[in-house]
Amino acid sequence: MASLPIRDQQHDHLLTPENAALIIIDYQPVQVNSIASMDRQLLVNNITGVARMAKLYGLPIVLSTVNVKTGFNKETIPQLKRELDGVPSYDRTTINSWEDAEFLAAVKATGRKKLIMTALWTEACLSFPALDALKEGYEVYPVVDAVGGTSLAAHEAALRRMEQAGAQLTSVPQLFCELQRDWARSATVPGFMELFIKTGGTAGIQFSYDRTESK
Repeated sequence: MASLPIRDQQHDHLLTPENAALIIIDYQPVQVNSIASMDRQLLVNNITGVARMAKLYGLPIVLSTVNVKTGFNKETIPQLKRELDGVPSYDRTTINSWEDAEFLAAVKATGRKKLIMTALWTEACLSFPALDALKEGYEVYPVVDAVGGTSLAAHEAALRRMEQAGAQLTSVPQLFCELQRDWARSATVPGFMELFIKTGGTAGIQFSYDRTESK
């Protein structure tokens, strides 16, 4: 039983720590409190887990807020902000972050073409930049259980629109597993297990890991 050699991490068609960047947009109090498409505490837990995941695997992170400098809105929620210590935040007035010069420059500066995208709301601040990014040749991966809309219908309609335009929908557990890929990559396994369990992972995967470790 042996793993194949690790594939080219920059050109792999799947997400890897070397070909993807994480985009986090508008996880601010007003937006979080208006979410009606999923449980808000679960949403906060999931986006916090995604941020920790990005740090574990060394992904570039682009963080953005809207209307903080104008005084109409507050900063990123503290639960998420604590996980993003040292990550600059690009404040905007545009609903579509792709139309903000500083945000767009930050995305391009990552040098990554695969964008793991999260935002509130799905129907606006996620779908608009996702559609623009796809138009410019980026691959876009919306994390469906770390984003939310003002209604379930609005959330699902936005996901369909992005998918029809070429976005590849993913979920928190799928994202974690795709970046880890192999239990033999032992350096990140403890962090993976901690994140997976904190975001709702089952005992079954813990059992699988324990058996691997015992051999």
